[in-house]
Amino acid sequence: MNIKTYTSHKWINLLHSVLILSGMAVILCLLGWLIAGRPGIVWTLIIGTAVVTITSRISPKAVLRMHNARLLHYSHAPELHTMVKELSARAGLSLQPALFYIPSPAINAFSVGRKQNAAIALTDGMLRSLSYREILGVMAHEISHIRNNDIWIMNLAEAANKVTSLLSLTGQLLLLLNLPLILMEDYHISWWIIILLISAPTLSTIMQLSLSRTREFDADMDAAMLTNDPMGLARALAKLEYVTRSWLDRLVWPGKKSSLPSFLLTHPRTEDRIQRLISLAGDINEKPCDMHHSCVKLATNLTPAGPSSLRRLLGRWF
Repeated sequence: MNIKTYTSHKWINLLHSVLILSGMAVILCLLGWLIAGRPGIVWTLIIGTAVVTITSRISPKAVLRMHNARLLHYSHAPELHTMVKELSARAGLSLQPALFYIPSPAINAFSVGRKQNAAIALTDGMLRSLSYREILGVMAHEISHIRNNDIWIMNLAEAANKVTSLLSLTGQLLLLLNLPLILMEDYHISWWIIILLISAPTLSTIMQLSLSRTREFDADMDAAMLTNDPMGLARALAKLEYVTRSWLDRLVWPGKKSSLPSFLLTHPRTEDRIQRLISLAGDINEKPCDMHHSCVKLATNLTPAGPSSLRRLLGRWF
């Protein structure tokens, strides 16, 4: 494990997170001040706190019910529970996250809740497609999200974004309603104020997306530290990228990237995530390869986990 590279990435991710959250807070407070002066800043903070409190009280089970998730007891998946227990201990979590199974062919896993009531959901497609080593990397990634309070941080960013949109709309309506009075009294409003009122929601959304990508990078770094195996998660990401693309795309455009600009993505590009993980594997006997071919090469060298591997993970449940 390349500790120096890990530490460098962690500090960069922390700096990015602080700057992004600070930027969102500045935009929010500036809008409050433009609309109502100093009291506007106070009311903005009060509304934001209320939104965060309400959203954080939403039960993780409510989210899981939306995905038709079923609870995985220890008897259903003993090896999976043992894996999560060990990773939780390494991460310093006092409570082991609950495990849920989603009967979906999609290859996906996600975490909900906070440290006190966290849960991790895994799809049938993930259990059938990834090897034990790759599932270990994915689970470490989700546990890292829980340890780092990323769900709460993203709720905070979402609340700031919603309040920013509300204040922006309020400011534009007030400006429109007072337009006749402004024209009659020949009162000039700075174009910077108008631009801020219009562009604030877009700027806040871009910052929120950037924060999401930063937290994903950070969870990747911590997952590699928890497992001491950066390539396990890298191989899982490579397989996910390969499987989710159609066979025609893989045949005609083997190196095709997403058409969306990177600043509009909720997750970093897979090749960027794999490249960072490979940079952590400096002390491991893994030969890095060219990133334009690494996804396909890693994926084609892997044999999908068949029913026997699934039964080994889920025990007698199947």
